[in-house]
Amino acid sequence: MNTPDLSNAAWRTSSYSSGQGACVEVAQTSDGIATRDTKHRTGPVLVFPSKSWGSFIRGAGADGFRP
Repeated sequence: MNTPDLSNAAWRTSSYSSGQGACVEVAQTSDGIATRDTKHRTGPVLVFPSKSWGSFIRGAGADGFRP
């Protein structure tokens, strides 16, 4: 997979964010949806293919990631 150029990405936070940096930011890219930690904006970024993003959100909303 190629590393996307995120230098001009329009990052946004969730409307449910408390504004204290305890959430993630997302940005639409040509490769899919990029995500990063608001506390570590220069840290690693995960890029989900667009088709996988919906599955990720549905799983997260349904507590699908709990053991």
